Amino acid sequence: MAERVVLPTQVVPQRYILRIEPNLQSLTFAGSETVEVLVKESTCSVTLHARELAVHAASFVSTSQPGSKPVKAGKTIFDNKHYTVEFVFPEPLPVGEGKLLFEFVGQHNDQMAGFYRSGYTAANGEKKVMVSTQFEALDARRAFLCWDEPLLKATFQVTLVVDAKLTAFANMPEEECSLTAAGKKVIRFAESPKMSTYLLAFCVGEFDFVQAKTNHGVMIRVYTPPGKAKHGLFALDCAQRSLDLYDEFFDIAYPLPKLDMVAIPEFAMGAMENWGLVTYREVDLLIDPVEASPQQKQRVCIVVTHELAHQWFGNLVTMEWWDNLWLNEGFASWCENYSSDKLFPDWSIWQQFINGHLSSAMRLDAMQTSHPIQVPIKHAEEVEEVFDAISYCKGASVVRMLHVFLGEEVFRNGLRTYMQRHKYANTVTADLWKAWSEASGRNVSEIMSTWVEQMGFPLLTVDEATFNGDEVTVKLTQSWFLADGSKPENDKLWAIPLMCGGSDGAVAGEAPLMQAKTHQLTVKAKDFLKLNFGQAVPMRVLYTPDLLQRLQTAVSAKTLPAADRAGLLTDVYALSRSGHVTPAHVVQLLAAYSNEDSSIVWHAMDQAITGLRKVLLEDDAILKNFEAFVSKLLGPIAAKVGWESQESDGHLGKLLRATVIGLLGDFSNDEAVLSEARRRFQTMVAEPDNSTACPSEYKTSVFKMVLRAGGKAEFDQLKALFASYDNNAEKVRVLHAIGCTSDPKLKQQVLDWAISGEIKLQDFFYPLNSVSGSGKAGRDMTFAFFKANFEKIHGMVDRASASLMDAVIIYCCGGFSSNERADEIQQFFAEHPLPSNQRKINQVVENMRTSHSFVQRIKESDMSKDAFWASL
Repeated sequence: MAERVVLPTQVVPQRYILRIEPNLQSLTFAGSETVEVLVKESTCSVTLHARELAVHAASFVSTSQPGSKPVKAGKTIFDNKHYTVEFVFPEPLPVGEGKLLFEFVGQHNDQMAGFYRSGYTAANGEKKVMVSTQFEALDARRAFLCWDEPLLKATFQVTLVVDAKLTAFANMPEEECSLTAAGKKVIRFAESPKMSTYLLAFCVGEFDFVQAKTNHGVMIRVYTPPGKAKHGLFALDCAQRSLDLYDEFFDIAYPLPKLDMVAIPEFAMGAMENWGLVTYREVDLLIDPVEASPQQKQRVCIVVTHELAHQWFGNLVTMEWWDNLWLNEGFASWCENYSSDKLFPDWSIWQQFINGHLSSAMRLDAMQTSHPIQVPIKHAEEVEEVFDAISYCKGASVVRMLHVFLGEEVFRNGLRTYMQRHKYANTVTADLWKAWSEASGRNVSEIMSTWVEQMGFPLLTVDEATFNGDEVTVKLTQSWFLADGSKPENDKLWAIPLMCGGSDGAVAGEAPLMQAKTHQLTVKAKDFLKLNFGQAVPMRVLYTPDLLQRLQTAVSAKTLPAADRAGLLTDVYALSRSGHVTPAHVVQLLAAYSNEDSSIVWHAMDQAITGLRKVLLEDDAILKNFEAFVSKLLGPIAAKVGWESQESDGHLGKLLRATVIGLLGDFSNDEAVLSEARRRFQTMVAEPDNSTACPSEYKTSVFKMVLRAGGKAEFDQLKALFASYDNNAEKVRVLHAIGCTSDPKLKQQVLDWAISGEIKLQDFFYPLNSVSGSGKAGRDMTFAFFKANFEKIHGMVDRASASLMDAVIIYCCGGFSSNERADEIQQFFAEHPLPSNQRKINQVVENMRTSHSFVQRIKESDMSKDAFWASL
């Protein structure tokens, strides 16, 4: 605690009373604020957070001393580095209760932070503006003066003064509405529970809505742009069912009287869990009931269930400081999968988790530039760098591991204890371990500290495997896995649950725990042994050649479950990148999936295939052989799934078709594939309302195929489609594809368009990525464009969330596989420093150097020989 840079604590808030009047014409807002405070130590100064606010009046009055009169602040000192304001009073403030009173003015900025503005086009073509808040992590201070730290919880009473024609809402229900002499509405909302500043929210604009009550009596509304109410029905259903599910799971009823979910036209993140008023990107809340793809439905369900889990994990019980951010995000990321699996069991969410959260976590955490889940944070601003795959995805992965290891009942009982013990308060990670330890009788802290407090994850090496009848004995060694294959001087140990399986399924009984460097294990298994059965542990497994061959046979026969077929491939691909196995191994293993028909497994194959293709851009001869190999591999599954939707598809069948058609577009030389893509595209152009011409799940792939083979006519047709869409999800599909045109002049047009201001700030990096990902020429063009336009791009996002510039850096700079480019990128950012993005820059450079080494090993391997490809 001593190392944290926090506000002085002589004066702390207990209750905020806010009156805010937004002006959608001048794009400013006026605020009056009373903060009921506790003066714990007599002091002449009070320091709060404030950013981009003009303070016109500041005073203090004691309420502990009868007859006290307000005292005006004698001096106001702004610190624009730390975004604080210090008020110095002419005499010490007396110990006890009192009130701080402020008058101020702020701006509705366009940076998607604070109390900001969003532009949108109404159904009649009129340009409109609405205003809403985004306060996490450090932007409540842009809307009002506050103690903008999670530990300093208080209650909030909000009053909004708005034009009579507008709708306004906040965290709590409307309590009173009156009219001013000028005809404006004065809406006072009920007082909130005790909560952190980053969870306060309010919105003002024009909306339609749909609503429903949960079984437990909570009214839920989904607010949409006017005329699009029906687009909120799917999210409403997900919210209604998941809120009841969480009530029962946590054994604490949702504590507020209502829940609003609002689609915001411009939004930096996916969504924000403000208590009782959750805000979303439009694409993460609204679904066209006719056009929606299975990917969209799954995404909306995942985002809604994530944010509603936060109503307990984060809002009711809040981390003490930002170094425990994972307690919010890691757990909500686990909950989103738990809840979605309960709502839609046919989606196989936990199997999809392997290619999603788990894969994302391990890609990042295998780097030397990663960080522990529980990362030390001195300055609150540093938290912007850890809203990443470690806090979210690795956090979710280790929670999933513990859930599997402890079992559902023990896991749930521990959570219920934690929630009851700490509701409306703040916690640290140790509080959660304590609750689970009490429920399980195990030292959970000893187990989980190895996963949460240290960076990285283990490589489990099978040194020896001996089959004897229906038993197998293995000798194991654990070490720290790094993506570049280096062996660090300071090795680490993890507490690893050893979950195993063979041809008869999972080995029965409680999984043993490996806590030492080496371990010997004998289990019932015949034919093959798969370690990390079910892929519940974030680790890589390196098998003996014999075990790997046995597993490869099980892949071909599909006697290994789909989750483990996917997990085996992701392990071998990562081990080939790191140099633990030869690059040829991953291609030989891919060949064993020739009769694969699982959507889960094809997703893993897609990741490995596209990863290899990206690095093989550095060698045309090997790339040509690889593309022919993948095209042949695609033949059987492409014939099976076809282009037309079938009644028997289900959710996963549609996802499989989308994956296969995407790969066909990248690898197939079959003229019939291109012809079919062109036919569907032209039908879309001619019949924009024909929803069956090109199913949404593979529409972007069709756009890409047509653009690659076409010219200006197809490019112009796609831009015309973009202009005609009033659904942002449809627009984003175009942005993902538009850079794939083969014409360099048109690619340049896309790059210029991206930063022209015509594309929303939340989306402008998508067309940059589409050019960069279109091939070697597009990658080079995008990097050159980024360097030439750096000042403009930086100016577009410099006051917004650091995540926007992170995305630009990844998409514009991250596509290379050479040390020379890594050196160039490092030098560029040394000359153009971005402190808030430095961790991401380091990760991009490290990944590039790892890819360079991988390419060199590929060139020296059997993959460089035609005979190798002929043998497959």
